[in-house]
Amino acid sequence: MTSAHLDGTAGLVQFGRHAPAGHVIVHLSDTHLLGGGAALGGRFDVEQNLAATLDAVERTGVRPDALVFTGDLTDLGEPDAYRRLRDAVEPVAARLGAPVVWVAGNHDERAPMRAGLWDAAETAGTAADAPVTGVWDLSGLRLIALDSTVPGWHHGDIDAAQLDWLSGILAEPAPHGTILALHHPPIPSHVPLFDILELRHQDALADVIRGTDVRGILAGHLHYSTQGTFAGVPVSVASATCYTMNLQRPPASVNGMDAGQAFHLVHVYDDVVTHTVVPVVEAPTGDHFSPAWVAEMAALSAEERLDRFSRKR
Repeated sequence: MTSAHLDGTAGLVQFGRHAPAGHVIVHLSDTHLLGGGAALGGRFDVEQNLAATLDAVERTGVRPDALVFTGDLTDLGEPDAYRRLRDAVEPVAARLGAPVVWVAGNHDERAPMRAGLWDAAETAGTAADAPVTGVWDLSGLRLIALDSTVPGWHHGDIDAAQLDWLSGILAEPAPHGTILALHHPPIPSHVPLFDILELRHQDALADVIRGTDVRGILAGHLHYSTQGTFAGVPVSVASATCYTMNLQRPPASVNGMDAGQAFHLVHVYDDVVTHTVVPVVEAPTGDHFSPAWVAEMAALSAEERLDRFSRKR
């Protein structure tokens, strides 16, 4: 038996025990755009790197339920940088038919972020400076964006009011569970000094999450891909689109490099959530699994496919 695709990938045929994923999220992070299209640190062409990443997203053929950017959208919180980010991302999102979820990072500024990404009036005051949060219903999968930023600082925290807000939402389970997105990951980093900028008061967040329907946590901040668990929930950190940490160097001397950019494909199945790292780089690839070959395999019975593909010749 074969099954029609359900996970947003055109032409996908499922051959194994798992039904296709019910939801797919594209998880990107740390774009660090600057006003005027300036290079980050005078070195990294962050706009070109973002363009290459978005091209790679489209090449996957995935039709995601959402594009989630987990913070540090800009490097200095400049209004023009947010406008440039929208100009780059929104046409791609429109072609994919997916909403964009913007999450605040420590390099972002709340009022300019609201003005640049949602056309909110950029005025000072409680509303403009409040945490940037949101809830999305993705056909029964609930996505919650938290704001782990601390105005004026680079470390992370989530205040009591936001925790109360989160607790109230999680009190009622969603049909397909909940995914949380925030910038500062609630897991350790082996890179020295990163712990100075970690998420503070993690125990309070764990108390809110533990025992709820939260199935995964998406984060950024570290500029490299890593995974862990927090309060019994899997945590997945996406690499940056701007530059990544060169982890081939000893931990005490890790620095950024203009290579290794990647994003994640988050497949949400009934009983498991997977996080696939997708390198942005283009390279020559083989064509053994051609559309014609897949169609040929789809026409076989399950026993014939097993004999054709699994048996050692």
